[in-house]
Amino acid sequence: MKVTDRLRFWFGPATRGDIDTPVVHKHDDFERASEEELGHFVVETDDQGHHYGIRKEGT
Repeated sequence: MKVTDRLRFWFGPATRGDIDTPVVHKHDDFERASEEELGHFVVETDDQGHHYGIRKEGT
């Protein structure tokens, strides 16, 4: 048995939703707090295509 087979046995098959369905944003307190926290970062891409976050100056 492979690891994925064991996981499928314990947790069941992966749930796959419709990929064409848009993401629903609830605009609740948790989402607002996440947006504010992530707003202190800017995403940079290096010359090899890797993405990473850098804290904005003054935050």
